[in-house]
Amino acid sequence: MRRRLADALLVLRYHLLHGLDLGRRGLRSLRQRGLAATLAAARRRFLGRPAAAPEDAAPVAEAPLCFPHAAGRLRASIVIPVHGKLDFTLACLRSLIAAGLGDEAEVIVVDDASPDASGEVLPRIPGLRYHRNRENLGFVGSCNAGATLARGDYLVFLNNDTTVRPGWLTALLATFEQHPDTGLAGALLVYPDGRLQESGGIVFSDGSGWNYGRFEDPRHPAYTFVREADYCSGAAIALPRALFERLGGFDERYAPAYYEDTDLAMKVREAGLKVRVQPAAVVVHHEGVTAGTDTASGVKAYQVRNQQRFLERWREVLQRRHPSPTQAPHYAAQHRARARVLVIDATTPMPDRDSGSVRLFELLRLLVEEGCAVSFFPENGLDDGPYTQALRGLGVEAWTQPWLGSVPDWLAKHGARFQLIIVSRHYVLSPLLPLLRRHAPQARIVFDTVDLHHLRELREAEERRDPALRRHAERTREAELALMRSVDRTWVVSPVEQALLAKELPQARVDVVSNIHRVRGRGPGMRARSGLLFVGGYRHPPNVDAALWLACEILPRLRAVRPDIHLSLVGSEAPPEVLALGERDGIRVHGHVPDLVPLLDAHRFSVAPLRYGAGVKGKVNQALAHGLPVVATSCAVEGMGLSHGVDVLVADDAESFAATLLAAYEDEPLWERLVAGGLANTEREFSPERARQTLRAIFSELR
Repeated sequence: MRRRLADALLVLRYHLLHGLDLGRRGLRSLRQRGLAATLAAARRRFLGRPAAAPEDAAPVAEAPLCFPHAAGRLRASIVIPVHGKLDFTLACLRSLIAAGLGDEAEVIVVDDASPDASGEVLPRIPGLRYHRNRENLGFVGSCNAGATLARGDYLVFLNNDTTVRPGWLTALLATFEQHPDTGLAGALLVYPDGRLQESGGIVFSDGSGWNYGRFEDPRHPAYTFVREADYCSGAAIALPRALFERLGGFDERYAPAYYEDTDLAMKVREAGLKVRVQPAAVVVHHEGVTAGTDTASGVKAYQVRNQQRFLERWREVLQRRHPSPTQAPHYAAQHRARARVLVIDATTPMPDRDSGSVRLFELLRLLVEEGCAVSFFPENGLDDGPYTQALRGLGVEAWTQPWLGSVPDWLAKHGARFQLIIVSRHYVLSPLLPLLRRHAPQARIVFDTVDLHHLRELREAEERRDPALRRHAERTREAELALMRSVDRTWVVSPVEQALLAKELPQARVDVVSNIHRVRGRGPGMRARSGLLFVGGYRHPPNVDAALWLACEILPRLRAVRPDIHLSLVGSEAPPEVLALGERDGIRVHGHVPDLVPLLDAHRFSVAPLRYGAGVKGKVNQALAHGLPVVATSCAVEGMGLSHGVDVLVADDAESFAATLLAAYEDEPLWERLVAGGLANTEREFSPERARQTLRAIFSELR
């Protein structure tokens, strides 16, 4: 009774603090961004994005069967073993055509001595490669026979009792590009009634298997992200043809069928590669159409026999590395994980919109690369469409509504499985921390400041000479320091902030986990470029101030001498005063640009005239990583290890900023020196390896 009361008080406290924080943030948004922008944010938060409706599994409409002529180098060979059931085979082939194959894939049907009309109908289909076995070889023999005929770089084995969904093949093969250590990729299998059949499989220490997620909702976050699996059902898998040949194909000891796909997955891992399920590749599987479901008779009886053969072959590996059959499926599905990590932020990262999102996305990527089972949920609970899907494609279990439900309830249910919990921003962590300590007492908790909010707010208050903003900054400071006293570690983004906290809170464990950027290298030379580029999301008040100062105070001084110099302003959610700048000569307001590379390659200098702020500025990192020199204020390059004239140019008032740009605009040796210095700084200070070192130090402390 006492425990239930304590839990109820924690939940009440969470909702109270969360509600008060939303109110404070709403009032601050009204002051800084106005009524329209605040209402838009509120509508998005509370109305959200409706969950996507499940696709039906209706039969593919009959249409003339004709496959495109596959010429030249082929990316994939789809091998379909067939033994009777012509109607299912035709439905499978029609679904392939409806889904779209292009001219880089071929379809090979291996007819395993079908007793029906398959031998008469299938050879007549234009573009289809048809092969008939002289005698019945079973599933294993037919797949191996089809593989010897294949010309594609990848082999895709597909049961004839399947119908594929649009985009399945592209998603399946993309797994090998997005995760280069993948040796075998499997599709998400669903039943015709829409229920999940399998999101990868688990192999237990006794050789038995389990279709992970069987009969669940295929849209559930637990089953819709790319992850390692022990095996993937041979009903729809892909692997490089060269690897399949090197491994000796499907092992004939499992003929005619069953456990050959599980054995192949074990051989792939033995070769040092990984097996992954790709939930974006959706395939409907009419399970049991060919072999039935009775393990006491027929072909299905080989499932029992082959489990023993499989166990005999892999017994040592299974007992050493695989979970007990008594272990809960969710834990068993993550048994390979180096650590189980939960990450929480205010919203889903949108890397094409703001610097903080780039950093968080790269942190999540690093955690996945380090072998962690990573879960994430945004505090607002919203499914942000392609951004949420990008996390799942990365290998992150991204929870959104309606599956997230109440955050306290979710933590009560799932908190015990995490060893490390990383929460970004003080206003997200403050209401959550008591719940995390209650429901995840075993976990190390990291407070990721993103930047020291109180420092940025204090500088804004000083710039604006606003007593109300100063009082707010002091409250933020108290909140941030209180959290740092209560967590296991704190992350800041620069040595400057680390040094500041060392004075204010010497007992806190503070690490620098800065922005993370992968060096792109040199782009076009100076003479192929022109103009200035400013990038910044305008929900962030310092960017609004910088854009206005740049356009009103700096650019006129430049154009008085060089009227050919133009300015591009890039960033989402620009307020009316920034949009109005586009009416001035020499200024173009681009708004949100999903792919910045063309603009980074086209402009001669990036400019970062920030007059206040905190943390490390992603706009500076991004430009330097792409070989674009930067002219910035001291505030914009604080804590980045940059030196004026070596890897950046620095000026702090409008007159000197304009003069610096004018002097550098035609100085090609200086421009080239800045390019080289910026690339070196990115590699030295902001590479993934810098953050990886901090993560590994934390992993060593986990239980």
